[in-house]
Amino acid sequence: MKTKLFDQKWKEVWDIELNDSIFWLELNEGLVHRALVYQLANNRIAIAHTKTRWERRGSTRKIYRQKGTGRARMGSNRSPIRKKGWVAFGPRNTTNFELSMNKKERRKALFCVLSSKLKNNELVILDTINFKEAKTKNMVEVFKNIPYEQKALLAIPSKNEMIEKSASNIPYVKSILVDYLNIKDLLKYKTLVLLKDSLENLNTLTK
Repeated sequence: MKTKLFDQKWKEVWDIELNDSIFWLELNEGLVHRALVYQLANNRIAIAHTKTRWERRGSTRKIYRQKGTGRARMGSNRSPIRKKGWVAFGPRNTTNFELSMNKKERRKALFCVLSSKLKNNELVILDTINFKEAKTKNMVEVFKNIPYEQKALLAIPSKNEMIEKSASNIPYVKSILVDYLNIKDLLKYKTLVLLKDSLENLNTLTK
């Protein structure tokens, strides 16, 4: 299928052919949701950590005798019901949150979101972006006239210091290498801006 190709002033240059196996898939919401949960879970870091009975400082001596005091039985100061005692069933930083999902499913989920972007007019392809110098105002000027939602994810084919520096201080624009496109960013940013050369990188994923 074909779509419009724009220059950085958002003037239509010509039509460009897109790969149907990437941009013409039905949206599988269940698969996309699984891929999102997979990404979030695998990026999760266990920070919360509580100490067990044996990690707490303090005497292990029984506080008072078992019988004859009229009070409830009590062990050591490390008991979880006492101040500065250990935490029962508390979170540990050894918890593993990793999930598994095979490569073909993750790839198809990515293609489903890309297809959805195209069908909902949230995907735009630029011929190139060129500046004389890396300045935020140059990138602001580009996205000021975009005929789409300004909150955009800009996917570039390779490292480009000029583009990355120019976009780094704009809160509603994020630049990313097309090889690192992911479900979380695609769902967070309304518009996906692909440079023409980025399509070649995506086409290699279908081989």
